[in-house]
Amino acid sequence: MILVTVGTEKFPFERLMHWLDHLLTEDLVGEEVVVQYGTCTVLPAGAKVYRFLKEQDFEDLIRQARLVVAHCGEGTVLLLDTLETPFILVPRSQRYREHVDDHQVELAQALGSVGVPIAWGPGDLVRFLANPRKVSISDLSVAAASAVCSQLSERFPA
Repeated sequence: MILVTVGTEKFPFERLMHWLDHLLTEDLVGEEVVVQYGTCTVLPAGAKVYRFLKEQDFEDLIRQARLVVAHCGEGTVLLLDTLETPFILVPRSQRYREHVDDHQVELAQALGSVGVPIAWGPGDLVRFLANPRKVSISDLSVAAASAVCSQLSERFPA
């Protein structure tokens, strides 16, 4: 089973829902997909959908999943990092009115630079579905952690 989560943000994440709908319609997934869709109005055909999930139900689904596709929210990233399930992050973008700014894009760029799987398009999801890998942020080397901090410092000078 694949779990997809967009969090509880007030902005819908329709772009990710369209990607999933396309992958499911074209039969590129091949297994059950469970979606926590929040405020999205587009729902992928063939997926089991929940608007919101209680915290324990959400964590249980993560543990049951073969992999997780998640928005790049800090809380979600930190939770996923504590669990064993492979995950790929899809950053929300201000350009598509998915958030108030591009902090998720910036976080995704920094995490991607040290090997955390990031989906910038539906093709990235297809490749990850075929070959998921678990990368733990807490396992980053000192050099990789320094690189992330350096990139974030450049973007957000003191």
